[in-house]
Amino acid sequence: MTYADASNDRLLAKQADRESNARSYPRYLPMAIREANGVEVTDADGNTYYDCLAGAGTLHLGHNHPVVVEAIEDAMAADRPMHTLDVTTPIKEAFVDTLYDSLPDEFADTAKIQFCSPAGTDAIEAALKLTKTATGNRSVLSFRGGYHGMTHGALGLMGDTEPKEDIGGAMENVHHLPYPYPYRCPFGIGEEGHEVASEYVERLLADSERGFTDPAAMVLEPVQGEGGSIAPPAEWLREMRRITRRHDVPLVVDEIQSGLGRTGDLYDFQRAGITPDVVTLSKAVGGGLPLSVVLYDEEYDDWESGAHAGTFRGNQLAMAAGKATIEYIVEEDLPSHADEMGAVLRTHLDAAADRFPEVGDVRGKGLMLGAEMVDASADPDSLGAHPPDADLAETVQSECFDRGLIVERGGREGATVRFLPPLIVSKGQIEDIGRIFREAVAEAIAERNGGPEGGHVSP
Repeated sequence: MTYADASNDRLLAKQADRESNARSYPRYLPMAIREANGVEVTDADGNTYYDCLAGAGTLHLGHNHPVVVEAIEDAMAADRPMHTLDVTTPIKEAFVDTLYDSLPDEFADTAKIQFCSPAGTDAIEAALKLTKTATGNRSVLSFRGGYHGMTHGALGLMGDTEPKEDIGGAMENVHHLPYPYPYRCPFGIGEEGHEVASEYVERLLADSERGFTDPAAMVLEPVQGEGGSIAPPAEWLREMRRITRRHDVPLVVDEIQSGLGRTGDLYDFQRAGITPDVVTLSKAVGGGLPLSVVLYDEEYDDWESGAHAGTFRGNQLAMAAGKATIEYIVEEDLPSHADEMGAVLRTHLDAAADRFPEVGDVRGKGLMLGAEMVDASADPDSLGAHPPDADLAETVQSECFDRGLIVERGGREGATVRFLPPLIVSKGQIEDIGRIFREAVAEAIAERNGGPEGGHVSP
């Protein structure tokens, strides 16, 4: 059977018949992608979309960028190996050179690297094993709203409880700390909540009766992605570094989604001027191909040969693509471009929030932005925040899709509409994306409320 000219409906029917019930995106994005270039994808029926999902933030250079394609083609034309476990190659050493050159000197100068199996969640597993081995400790500190993957240890770190309810055996001895989230401040005080959050952690670690043994690590996202595009102030990141250093707790910074320019800095921890002990990378680091790594201070390099392994840790094409991607990001200063384009997109999100109380909060950094949809008819809390409205967010996502825009959802109850476009997105494309979102919000609210004169609300 050939599928080259099959329709969306035919391909989706085959997928539904054969794929696991655990599949997710096809339930909200009913399409089969036939072609992709840059910021756009085209489905099997010829419909074109702006891709603000971009492989969950993986495709920093978009689909089939020439420098990535050329790097892969050159490697294949030269009969380079496809993968080599952890046996080194010229491609691998060149990739490591480029990656180290992209890091701040104070981190790179003492950094070791461990190549992991392809997904970012395996980099988190490796970081946990590394820090537990180096410290001899077993407790781990994580944060509410955090997302680090779906494997054993990473699932234990996760803030969302729903994925844990039907299974047992997620990593124990994880202690979830409050993450700065002004709109739904865990302390009920708003913008100043990060100061209380820092004080809480400081006092917790100093308390001899805190209820858990000395931590092996603190694991945090400098910007929470799946948690709803929540960007804490740089001051809070600095405080977490100061506190962990004071109490000899290794600080693991998860830059899997935020890293390599997405938030306006090459690495988001740089905005706070901190030096982590451990950094996890995946997604963009492989240029869109599967690759994940852990970088860490050499003082933690206490594990033995074979302590962490994986068949596909030697993905040579991903290293070639990753080298080309990192070089392009640096040479073209894409972090600055992401910051500028994010500011343009945010004007549209803010305009929607000004027009519609159902857009409760707009937040994020660079091209890692989110708009939280709320039930404006329900009573707000003491800070004025209305309950999250997952149904409305899903309708907005659907209305965006119908207008040619693919967006993600996340955050509390999946009520935050998230934007993760490629960093190469142009100003004209960003203006289109913002316009479509505003139209989608207007239509979704009209559907909810009945709307004036036939159910339409002006965006």
